[in-house]
Amino acid sequence: MGPERVEVEVDGRRIGLSNLDKVLYPATGFTKAQVVDYYRRVAPVLLPHLAGRGVTLVRFPDGVEAEGFFEKNCPQHRPEWMSTTRITGRTSGETVEFCLVDELAALVWLANLAALELHAPMATAGDIDHPTAVVFDLDPGPPAGLTDACRLGLVLRDLLAGLDLRSFPKTSGKKGLHVYVPLNQPASKGRSGHAPSHQDTRDFAHAIAQLLAKRQPDVITVMERAKRARKVFIDWSQNARHKTTVVAYSLRATPAPSVSTPLEWHEVEVAADGGAEVLTFTPETVMERVEGRGDPFAPVLELRQALPARGTRAP
Repeated sequence: MGPERVEVEVDGRRIGLSNLDKVLYPATGFTKAQVVDYYRRVAPVLLPHLAGRGVTLVRFPDGVEAEGFFEKNCPQHRPEWMSTTRITGRTSGETVEFCLVDELAALVWLANLAALELHAPMATAGDIDHPTAVVFDLDPGPPAGLTDACRLGLVLRDLLAGLDLRSFPKTSGKKGLHVYVPLNQPASKGRSGHAPSHQDTRDFAHAIAQLLAKRQPDVITVMERAKRARKVFIDWSQNARHKTTVVAYSLRATPAPSVSTPLEWHEVEVAADGGAEVLTFTPETVMERVEGRGDPFAPVLELRQALPARGTRAP
């Protein structure tokens, strides 16, 4: 056994790491030290997807086989250099002080808290009312699986392309597929002469989901689990001011460590043809992908696109 607590320096910040030998994924023996090491190594591609966004933590201090918990408020025992942002709910009036994870030291500090999953909203903290992307969460209901989600993902990709919108897929890290449509519109360039609001993106996602449900008998847009067996649920409701989605390159609290991994569309095509097993990624395979191809999800943060005008007919 190694020491119970060690101090490390990360970019000039002193961080105390504790219980590094603790197993957080018992099925594979994956330890907290390996969690910290993964987040340290993947930081160059992960941090841009967290930058400027209030991050919700999903922590598993006793490992994934024990109960975890969501934590929105940045822990009070955070180091003094940890950046935070206060966001007030539009309807609740509740103010939450979120962590801002804009540097490697912050990411390492959170990994040491066993914050295995990192979730972020579609909008940045500096402009919380204007999302930078639309997200579609394709969630298959057993016995439907990832292959079915990928088949629907390709239909969704082509529908969006018919509206002159590029989209980018990633695995959920569990059994689903996430499809992002980057917007990144400045305040004067959105639909109706302004940056799109959460209501705009929610309405758009809902309309697309309803259209696909009409065209595809195996697609559903309602959340009732009893109705979702054998179908792929399109969760359009993630497009809301108060909602968050797991970020690209985040670990997931699955029995064996898995990662929400950006894909290229040709990989989704292979999976849709019955090869969904190729879309299960471990921290190590993700690092191999990053070293070989960089970040296929980078355009989500950069590409500017406008939502179609209301009333535009989908192809």
